[in-house]
Amino acid sequence: MINYLFTENSKSIYRCENMKDKYKRKKAVKVSKKETEKNNENIQLKILIQNLGDKDPELRKEAAENLGKTGDSNAIEPLIHALNDDNLQVRFQAAKSLGKIGKPAVEPLILAMKVDEGNVRRYVAFALKNIGESSVVQHLIESLKDEDWGVKKSAARSLGEIGNITALDPLVETLEDEDWGVRMAAVRSLGDLGDERAIDPIKKARRKGDKDFKKAANKALKKIKDNKG
Repeated sequence: MINYLFTENSKSIYRCENMKDKYKRKKAVKVSKKETEKNNENIQLKILIQNLGDKDPELRKEAAENLGKTGDSNAIEPLIHALNDDNLQVRFQAAKSLGKIGKPAVEPLILAMKVDEGNVRRYVAFALKNIGESSVVQHLIESLKDEDWGVKKSAARSLGEIGNITALDPLVETLEDEDWGVRMAAVRSLGDLGDERAIDPIKKARRKGDKDFKKAANKALKKIKDNKG
């Protein structure tokens, strides 16, 4: 009787002869199947990572999506690199996939938040929000002080969607930001948090806001009151 097994670090199959015991033969077949499946997964992962650099944006987007489905931590760095892709849809999909991979991606994303350019940091904030780990909240709070308005806006909305009350005071401070879009993100997120301590600061900011800001502030106040009731 001849059975086939994988060597520990080899792609080839070697013969395992004279295995007469039925239990051992069955076990050998199972091991062989598992090794084959693992080998195929590794090959597929390499192909997807390679496709992230393809000239076709649709293929890059598809690769980014499928890398997220693998949940493999080896896909994290290539996906972070894809946050700088020249195609919007590829960047967005890479951020979504990093969110799907979850906790293993937190530390690499935080590092990217610190060293990469503003455009990348915006998508990093989006990815961190999708992960939703409490450990990312503080890093998003710190991003409210970023010099890039897009990073601040993304961080502000992310904090509201995560819903951690730790963000209350930092978001209140952000109501005074010089950028209109950042202030809008902050007031909406304060409404999402639903804490009545935000009522007076929102009313104060509303007095200085334009028509659209006043509308957003009123919606936030209503959310808070509904939450209280």
